Amino acid sequence: MRYSPAHKPATRRRILDAASQAFRERGVTETGVDEVMRRAGLTHGGFYAHFRDKSELVAEACAATFDAAVINLDRIAAQPTPARRARMLIDSYLSAHHRDNRGSGCVVVAVGADMARLRGSVRAGYSRGFTGHLDRLGAALKLSPDPVANRDLVTHLMSSLVGALLFARAIDDPARSDAILHSMRRHLRAEFSDKARTPQRPAPEPATSAAVPAAPANDFLCAIAATPSIS
Repeated sequence: MRYSPAHKPATRRRILDAASQAFRERGVTETGVDEVMRRAGLTHGGFYAHFRDKSELVAEACAATFDAAVINLDRIAAQPTPARRARMLIDSYLSAHHRDNRGSGCVVVAVGADMARLRGSVRAGYSRGFTGHLDRLGAALKLSPDPVANRDLVTHLMSSLVGALLFARAIDDPARSDAILHSMRRHLRAEFSDKARTPQRPAPEPATSAAVPAAPANDFLCAIAATPSIS
């Protein structure tokens, strides 16, 4: 049977879409090629007509997911003030809908922990996609005219959003999970409305004679784990 020239690119797109959803729902290491191809309505054998291996699939699926977020960044950039732009991101990110729909949500929350344990082309590809996404987010939010201050503010905001969403998803008490989202929305709205109106670069912290000792690292953060297989 002959296929049209558009058939192979369309099939590849189906596989990438299925992988993107599966990785966000289940994580990279818990999702095999069989699962991705089943979701795409295809057989396992057809996978290798499109990708060398799972590593290539992971890298391309994550890149495609970051690219798909551009339309949302365009909506944020269209808001007239830094405060309005920050508010739109905060309210959409820390929503019950985002918390409850992992398969269509933020790839940073979904696979960030997996990527920190992986190496090679997958890690490098994700890192490029993520840093590029942060740059685009900074350009959309424009929280400060100073490029360094803007980057710092956007990194701080994104880190706060990711952490809050992780907390809300990790807690199985619906009321407490909702409370985390509500509380963090309120705090971040206030913080970034103020920062958007005073966009100066943060001053360096003053030196003190009695430095506050660093908190001890948790054992589970310091333990060296074997790199998981992604096959």
